[in-house]
Amino acid sequence: MSDSFSEAQTVTELASEAGASAVTESPNPDAPPPRPKPTKLYSWRARNPDAKLLYIRDVDIANLELDRMSTLPAIGFDQEWKPTFIKGLPENPVSLIQLASDELVLLIQVSAMNEIPEKLIQILENPDIVKAGVGDVHKLYKDHKVDVKNCVDLSLLARSADNPRWKGKYSSSIGLSRLIEEYEDETLQKGRITRSNWEAVLSPAQQIYAANDAHAGLTLYNRLGAMARGIHTLKPVYYTFDCVRGRLCEPSGAQWYAWNPNYDPGPPPPPRPPKPPKIKEFPLATNTTTITSPSPLTLSSSSPSSAHPISGPSSTNTTIIGWIRDPPLQ
Repeated sequence: MSDSFSEAQTVTELASEAGASAVTESPNPDAPPPRPKPTKLYSWRARNPDAKLLYIRDVDIANLELDRMSTLPAIGFDQEWKPTFIKGLPENPVSLIQLASDELVLLIQVSAMNEIPEKLIQILENPDIVKAGVGDVHKLYKDHKVDVKNCVDLSLLARSADNPRWKGKYSSSIGLSRLIEEYEDETLQKGRITRSNWEAVLSPAQQIYAANDAHAGLTLYNRLGAMARGIHTLKPVYYTFDCVRGRLCEPSGAQWYAWNPNYDPGPPPPPRPPKPPKIKEFPLATNTTTITSPSPLTLSSSSPSSAHPISGPSSTNTTIIGWIRDPPLQ
């Protein structure tokens, strides 16, 4: 398929290589041994063969298609931006916003638009629509001044709804790939494509990658949300928040913190063994000549501040091995 696409285009599933996913959190050490790492790739289309993927670079088309998501109770949410490979340079702004339902995945490339689609702002700011994902919503406000309400952090939801499986600090993130492997026995494609240019016209492989990330968020929310509803002591505020003007808060406006009073982090990890002391090594000189029978030192008279080389016999294999200064005047 060519890299040149129309403004809104349905994309078919393409084969792609599986990359290794980073493990950001270890399961409970008291749990059964982990099963072998899955080899099957996660696919949004496999969940629903009738689902559609639309890649959109036009504001008007975006508003039209986004209207179909404006009444949904929950959507998967993710964002991408062009990586910066030079140390010290600031991050590039968010260029792609992904929204996913069971039947539709929208890839909204805001970097190709002269404004953020109004319908996108309405959906993201709608407190009645859950936005499920593992990501940085602060960045969206920083880059485009867009608030996001009713955000569900899937890492916190997993720790709250399935505490026996996960231990460690409550706010420590569990990556989307790790969660998909654990709950769906599948793997998300990673690798070099994650560091590709998300401001250029997206290739089919980029579209599939971006669609899977957003759709996986919704899949995990449906599974973990069902588990959470069976725990009467679990409150949504433990894993749900709003991001208003770049500030995480509760619907009341109070400051929000990643905190669950019922979460059991398990025993602290054993202390790391102390590092052996470092022994400073001095390299041996390899270009000096050892003088076995040095001749008497020769001092020349000069000013008090002058320095003189210590010299040995006059020969071609004699090297300077130190300096001596004249004694101070009495």
